[in-house]
Amino acid sequence: MAPGIPAAMERPHFIGIGGAGMSGIAKILAQRGAKVAGSDAKESPTAEALRALGATVHIGHAAGHLADDASCVVVSSAIRADNPELVRAGELSIPVVHRSDALASLMGGLRSIAVAGTHGKTTTTSMLAVALSELDLDPSYAIGGDLAGPGTNATHGEGDIFVAEADESDRSFQKYDPDVAIVLNVELDHHANYASMDEIYESFETFAGKIVPEGTLVVSADQSGAVELTRRVREALPALTVVTYGESETADVRVHKIAPRGLTSEVTVILGGKFLTFTVSVPGRHYALNAVAALAAGIALGIPAHNLASALGTYTGVKRRLQLKGEAAGVQVIDSYAHHPTEMTADLEAMRGAVTDARLLVVFQPHLFSRTQELGTEMGQALALADASVVLDIYPAREDPVPGVTSALIIDAATAAGADVTAVHDKDRVPEVVAGMATPGDLVLTMGAGDVTDLGPRILDHLSS
Repeated sequence: MAPGIPAAMERPHFIGIGGAGMSGIAKILAQRGAKVAGSDAKESPTAEALRALGATVHIGHAAGHLADDASCVVVSSAIRADNPELVRAGELSIPVVHRSDALASLMGGLRSIAVAGTHGKTTTTSMLAVALSELDLDPSYAIGGDLAGPGTNATHGEGDIFVAEADESDRSFQKYDPDVAIVLNVELDHHANYASMDEIYESFETFAGKIVPEGTLVVSADQSGAVELTRRVREALPALTVVTYGESETADVRVHKIAPRGLTSEVTVILGGKFLTFTVSVPGRHYALNAVAALAAGIALGIPAHNLASALGTYTGVKRRLQLKGEAAGVQVIDSYAHHPTEMTADLEAMRGAVTDARLLVVFQPHLFSRTQELGTEMGQALALADASVVLDIYPAREDPVPGVTSALIIDAATAAGADVTAVHDKDRVPEVVAGMATPGDLVLTMGAGDVTDLGPRILDHLSS
């Protein structure tokens, strides 16, 4: 067995290998020397990147894609029970491993940081990966998005630190035993898996309870759900070291000031009574706070604060997290993964702060029927921060339609909040519609977790012509 490869992972087959979480684990295993195979619905740059690492990637799902000698089949919560490869695994008695168990097995023997929260996970995990790499600590990492610098969502490093995005959506983050856990925020989301805030608090408490003895929980001192979680954790786990961060007077790592500087921010924190100022190279208050969470986590692992703070300044973003796609005819087009009202509001406010005099035009694609049903009103209210918005039909992802749940829920709420909103049901018409709305100096933000990201280059082409 090759070193660093868990026994069950020598010849893994990934169903949906092109997904953000799945591809990361597959890449690390391939880099460690495992014989990786898998399938995905369509060709993608991710599939090509995996092949370049020696993985076998089939396009489409078919029983014949699964090799008889596969050591395990790796699945995510998105894979349905009737998937032909999953059915075939049952016939061959090949063990089925959830993505989170596969990731947990890769962390064995390394010092790990697990980053959780309703939003901000990908950014914070990425900030740590970039900063630790800048400090020549050569970490391993697995992230839910591609870093703008190295352009990958995962890598096997030779250092002793593993940084992982920990997904609370399906409770899979409870599988990890981190040395340091970050909780950025605690909100009601993932309505298919959580019925109430109490269920979410219980889930995060279980996650906190998995931190190793002598480990640390880093948690926001500002966000109400995180504050309540801190209260519960301190009561239930009195021996656990808890470090709070944020703008609250009570924070252990206190943010003294966030000064916007165009598309960057200058952040000053108070650490042990001393001031420390550093640059965050992406715009917006929420990204500055993510950087402070990363700083607190690195300090908890024993990394000198000054070194880590300056290294955090080298982080330049993640694909789809306020990523500049280009400029044409004097109009900038930026792409945002925001799909929850809190994220939408944060990104819209960040763009407002960065472009004080420009008009802000948004192309929003709702993600999931369940989320729209629960949060459609708040999504519409968030869009009132834009000067004008185009709203697409709901991107279903893994869900079947829900009767009566459409983008109209968002459009009605946006209109009631005073927003200028246009419904466009045909995605292919959007570039033409937006090009007709935009004038030089405007900023266009494509927003959502679905395939709305494809529209940025097409809008730029229309603007150019």
